[in-house]
Amino acid sequence: MPKIPIEEMVKRIPGYDSWETSEDCIFNTYEANLAIDFIEECCVHVKGELAGKYVKLEIWEKAIVGNLFGWYNPDGTRRYREALIYVPRKNGKTFLSACISNLLFFMDEEPGAEIYCAAAERDQATIVWNMAKQQVEKESALNERCRIYPGYRVIERDGCVFKPISAEAKTKHGFNPSAVIFDELHVQDGPDLCDSLETGMGSRKNPLMIYLTTADSDRPSICNIKYEYACSIRDGTRTDKAFLPVIYEATLKDDWKSPEIWGKANPNLGVSVKLSYIKRQCKKAEEQPSYQNTFKRLHLNIKTETDVRWLLLEIWDQNKGKIDPEMLLGKPCFAGFDLASVSDLIAFVLYFHEEKAVLPFYWVPVDTSQKRRDTNRMSYEQWEKQKYIKLTEGNVADYDKIRADINEIAEKYNILEVAIDRWNSTQLQTQLGADGFEVIPFGQGFGSMSAPTKELERLIMAREICHFDNPVLRWNASNVMIETDAAGNMKPSKKKSNEKIDGIVALIMALGRALVHDKDKDKSVYEDRGLLML
Repeated sequence: MPKIPIEEMVKRIPGYDSWETSEDCIFNTYEANLAIDFIEECCVHVKGELAGKYVKLEIWEKAIVGNLFGWYNPDGTRRYREALIYVPRKNGKTFLSACISNLLFFMDEEPGAEIYCAAAERDQATIVWNMAKQQVEKESALNERCRIYPGYRVIERDGCVFKPISAEAKTKHGFNPSAVIFDELHVQDGPDLCDSLETGMGSRKNPLMIYLTTADSDRPSICNIKYEYACSIRDGTRTDKAFLPVIYEATLKDDWKSPEIWGKANPNLGVSVKLSYIKRQCKKAEEQPSYQNTFKRLHLNIKTETDVRWLLLEIWDQNKGKIDPEMLLGKPCFAGFDLASVSDLIAFVLYFHEEKAVLPFYWVPVDTSQKRRDTNRMSYEQWEKQKYIKLTEGNVADYDKIRADINEIAEKYNILEVAIDRWNSTQLQTQLGADGFEVIPFGQGFGSMSAPTKELERLIMAREICHFDNPVLRWNASNVMIETDAAGNMKPSKKKSNEKIDGIVALIMALGRALVHDKDKDKSVYEDRGLLML
């Protein structure tokens, strides 16, 4: 296969031609090849089957390195000051950035250089730095030229420093960075860290800020701001010769099930991204609607909405269960109590952890049931006749009636805890506590809801849950829209769901408490007591 000249290689940035936008800048073939040669001759793989072997850059990676280090302004400074490397997961962008970090640290002639690996969290910021450190340790020509202080996470050389920094740092000001590798921009909460590092570069001769990220969800964020800016440069609607837009993505119009589209979005498909892996992830997305947005965002770089329909009813219906409900009498269980709507459906759901069984109980004000019938909405009357729902007098929930019913339920089942939404339920929490229940306030945010939501989804997909074909709970399940955040956490969204989802929310809370008990059982006594000294 004939060798591709570097001048042709640097043009292989999707939708962008660095020559057409170069204005008065000059491309230096020698400097571009020198940068690529440094990475391939001095940097080694530190993980996986290639560990210990020297790096062999792919063409798309050479295009990035060649552009960043081959273009110069007429005054001799580097052309590119910023770059967005917008590539799906598993394509090796973190490893490439570690190589670029070492290139900057050892080859850049910036006096007193300060190079930072930045991220939202300390652990994430350390990933690129650790990878670069291991490359240095495995290459004597580099190791001999610097001092590594692992405990302080610092590498030093001739007055230059290389270290990680996160948004958790007490102060983000006072830095004078010459280069910043900003990893996983899509999980950054705000622009503070990015802005402080960028403004600190003002006195540098060749400052370089590289943003690494997969797609964010469709929301206001620093990631989406940088992405939209990069797109405008790529598409020619904005001029900025100092910003390199490297965007590998599919679009919402593309067939996300097509291998051709997988290749379009993943430049390392067949190399670091295994085709078999993408096939499995795509199959999971086909069978699991809540995973479709995750697959599109993380593996195709499509900016998706934060909300998506959660369950396929044909899979839900396969979870009716084969046990007799009578077998649950007297068995231990956890309860979830959703009181979000005092004028409509209220749900109290028991989850039997050992049996993976669900028993829901519902109450609705009489006036609400009549209004639903008059407005042709989902009617509660048939379910009331079938004893799946109880009606209470008036137009708001009758808490005294509901409380009495819960005490009757507790006579049949061993309720270990009642998880309840901490808002708007203070009086009922106090009353149930006085009745002898262990009442646990349960938050409705991602922190509390994500783990049990994912576990319930796993149980449903594995056909392990037993819901006895309760029609009200089935209706709730059909209505659920899932909200996700940039970190992949998920929870049911009442705002986005078209109809009531109270039973599912209550079930998730009950399951959440069961998971907490699982963790407590697995925890060592020494975690609470500590070691005894003899």
